[in-house]
Amino acid sequence: MRSWKKGRHSVMGVGFFRDADWLGPRRARGYLWLLALLNLASIVLLTGTSNGGIDRHGLLLGSDFLSFWTTGGMLQVQENIYDPAAHFAAQQAFFVQEGAHTAFFYPPPFLLICYLLGFLPYFPALAVWLLATGAVYFATVRLWLRRSGIRWSALLILAAFPPVVITVTHGQTSFLVAALLGLGVLLARAHPLLAGICFGLATIKPQLGILIPLVLLVTGEWRVIAAAAVTAVLLGLAATAAFDPAVWLDWIAVSETAQAAMTGGLIGFGKMQSPFAAAMLLGASPQFAYTVQGLVSLAVTGALCRAAWRKSFSPALGAAMLAGAPLATPFVFDYDLVLLAFPLIWLTGSGFRRWEKLIAAGAFIAAAFARPLAMSFSIPIMPLVLAAFFIVITRRALDESNDRSPAPSPRIRSGARLDAEPSSA
Repeated sequence: MRSWKKGRHSVMGVGFFRDADWLGPRRARGYLWLLALLNLASIVLLTGTSNGGIDRHGLLLGSDFLSFWTTGGMLQVQENIYDPAAHFAAQQAFFVQEGAHTAFFYPPPFLLICYLLGFLPYFPALAVWLLATGAVYFATVRLWLRRSGIRWSALLILAAFPPVVITVTHGQTSFLVAALLGLGVLLARAHPLLAGICFGLATIKPQLGILIPLVLLVTGEWRVIAAAAVTAVLLGLAATAAFDPAVWLDWIAVSETAQAAMTGGLIGFGKMQSPFAAAMLLGASPQFAYTVQGLVSLAVTGALCRAAWRKSFSPALGAAMLAGAPLATPFVFDYDLVLLAFPLIWLTGSGFRRWEKLIAAGAFIAAAFARPLAMSFSIPIMPLVLAAFFIVITRRALDESNDRSPAPSPRIRSGARLDAEPSSA
């Protein structure tokens, strides 16, 4: 009897969650296959039950992409794409949905891409967009897997990753932005100019890159900084030459509208995954919510500075930087979390310590539940998941030195990986 109780405790006690030995390579693969099949089934159901490109909820397939495609069409006839009324009218001319408007708040450099998309009809443009950006993201994930020594299939991992299917169904920019940031991290040490170009191009969605200059400055990556700055400036000049200097003033004006829409809840706090949105969803005032966001952003900044102090840039610091990106901005959505694939890969390749396997699994799957829980029950889980994951990655980055990896603490179980069977198996 005593032996049975001891065995039961070992299964359901603290160690069950702390070590998560039950989540071994074979079981992890099984879960990935299950998630991949569920994601594929959801896409098949969404498209199979649609009628003329309209899903059963009355929404256009690739709903957010409508904003980019509409912008491309407006640019070709020289309309002001940052005029909300004109943008709404252009959308309604293609797809009428009463009271619905997918707003456009991207900076002028992104207009160069939108302009090209406007040459194609909507659904071919959506297909080209997802295939092209998805291919870049897939290639970047494969590169991270190879650099981390992980032998698993990139296709299986991405098919199972919930933010991927969310990005596909929304037609969002997340594949492209995440790939640029992920490539920049990998290239920073060996190819600083190419890394800087990647970071500079990622300014098409600047809120996800606000931590990059900080980490690069602290680690002294001056060539990366210079290349990123030159790239961003040239991109801005190209947009200015193509669409008139006044486009910048129009963007600044609509950005103020975007902040008002965010604070007023017009975008939907349940859709957003930031500490600011969580506080607003729980009934806080805008002032208190911005205070919470500011404190979290400062904490992330301080932790990264401490991890990077007197160190060279490394994949560990880059992983921490990418893990902290969704916490540092108030304007982040579940599809933006495709960015987490890179710190998740780095952590898996480094081996798990206590609690880390469970936290990594939570960061992998949480996006599947975050929006439904927030919108239906006002329960914002994602900021807590992101905070726990950031702490794990940053703690690892703190442990690294420039020349050698520290020996694991005797109180820590280190080296447990998911990508290879245990030697005793």
